[in-house]
Amino acid sequence: MRPLGLGLLAALIVAMMAPAVAMAAPKAPASAISPESRKAGMAEAPALVAAANLPCKMSDARLIGKSAADKKTGSPGSSLYEVACEGAPGFLIQTTAAAPNAFSCVLVNYPADPAVKPANPCVLPSNLDLKPAVTALLTKAKVNCAPEGIRGIGQTATNTLVEVSCPGGVGYVVTGTSPLDVSKDATATNCLAYDASQGNIKCVLAPPATRLAIIDSYAKLANNGCTVKDRRFVGVFTDGTEGYEVACEGGKGYIYKVSQGAIKETLDCAKVPGGACTLTDSRAASAEQAGLYTKLAKNSGSSCTVNRYAVFPAKGSDEVVELVCADGSGAIGMFPATGKGKVLDCGHALVAGYKCTLGKVDYSALTADLRKFDKKECTVSGVGQPLKASDGTTHLEVACSDGLPGYMISFSDPQTPKEAVACSFAGNCVLPTNKPKGKS
Repeated sequence: MRPLGLGLLAALIVAMMAPAVAMAAPKAPASAISPESRKAGMAEAPALVAAANLPCKMSDARLIGKSAADKKTGSPGSSLYEVACEGAPGFLIQTTAAAPNAFSCVLVNYPADPAVKPANPCVLPSNLDLKPAVTALLTKAKVNCAPEGIRGIGQTATNTLVEVSCPGGVGYVVTGTSPLDVSKDATATNCLAYDASQGNIKCVLAPPATRLAIIDSYAKLANNGCTVKDRRFVGVFTDGTEGYEVACEGGKGYIYKVSQGAIKETLDCAKVPGGACTLTDSRAASAEQAGLYTKLAKNSGSSCTVNRYAVFPAKGSDEVVELVCADGSGAIGMFPATGKGKVLDCGHALVAGYKCTLGKVDYSALTADLRKFDKKECTVSGVGQPLKASDGTTHLEVACSDGLPGYMISFSDPQTPKEAVACSFAGNCVLPTNKPKGKS
C-alpha cells in the first residue's frame, strides 16, 4: 500500500490570496457589465494573458477596476481584469510591478471558506457555470463524479487544488496545473485520506462521518454477510485501488479494495498480514481461521492440526494455503469451495508448483516414492527445481543422504509418481551430489 504522502503537499500549499487591490467597481451581474469595461478589458487583457502564460484563447474580457499608486503606503497601483477563455474556465488577472498574478475563476468563484462570498467574482457569461470545467478536471483525474459541491483550496507555483463533493458523500481533493488547465492531467485524492492525516488541508464540504458512510454500501456490494460495526479508510494500494476496512458484528473483518465504485477484491482480515486490519481482533480471527483449516485438512485425510498459515493467490476455484502443523512440519493445503480438498507434503507440493517456507520440510514421502521403484538405498535429503516435460509430466530431481548420485522422479500428478531414473542416466541433474564426477 502506498503511503498517503500528504504532508509535503500540505506544507507547500498557500491559501489563495484575493487580489489585494481595493476595487471600487460594483460586483455586477453579467447583464450589467458596461460596454466601457468590456472595451478596456478586450484592449488591455490580451497582453496580460500572454505575460502570465495562461492556457487561454481569450474570448471575452472586462476591466474590473484600477487603484492609483499611493506614495504614502508605497503601493505602485494595480489593475484587475477578468478574462473568458474558449472552452475553458477563465481567470482574474491582477497587474503588479513584476509579472501579473492570475487566479482561475474556479478558485475565485468557489472560495476556500464556503461561508464567504467572493470579493470579486468572475461574472462574464462563459465563467458563470464552472461545473463542466470541474467535471473535465475530474475526468482527467480518472474520477467518475458529477460535482455537487466545489471549493477552491488554493494554488502554488505549479499546482491548483480544488475540493469536490460527489453524490453519496464521496469527496476528493483534485490537483491540477497552475495556472489551471483542465485539458491537462490531474490527480484526485479521496478526502478520507486528508481526514486521516495531520496536515493543514482538510475537506469541509461534508463531514468525515458522511464520507465514511460510503463504506457501508461497499459492504452491501460485497455481499459477504457483514453487518458493519465500525469502518475506516485504509489508503491507496500500489495497484491504484482504495482500501476500506470494516469490522462486522460477530467479530469478522474485511478490507474492500475499490476502484471506480466497484469492489475489485475482498480481503479477509483473518488471512492478511498482521497489522493490516486494525478494527478487528486479528489474533482471534486467525485462531478461528486456523481451526477451519484444521477441519479442512482432516477432511482431506491429513492429520495436521494447524497453528499457523499463509494464503497463496487463488488457483482457479481452489484456496491454496501453506500450513504449519502443531509438530512444526509444513504442508500445502488445496481446498475447493465445495467438496474434498487435498493436503500435500512439502516435497509433493513442489510438483504442484508451491514451496513451503514456514514449517519444517520433510522429504520422507519422496523417499517412499523411490521405494515403489525398488530404490531402497536412497533416503531423500534435498530436491531440485521441478521441470515440466512436453508430455505433461513433471520431473523432480532428488539427492540422497549418503552423498551418492540421486534420481529424477517423474509425476503424472503431484501425488502419483510414474518412474524414477538414476541421475547417471537422466542427464539433466544439477544438484552437486548428482552431477557426474569431473563436471562443475
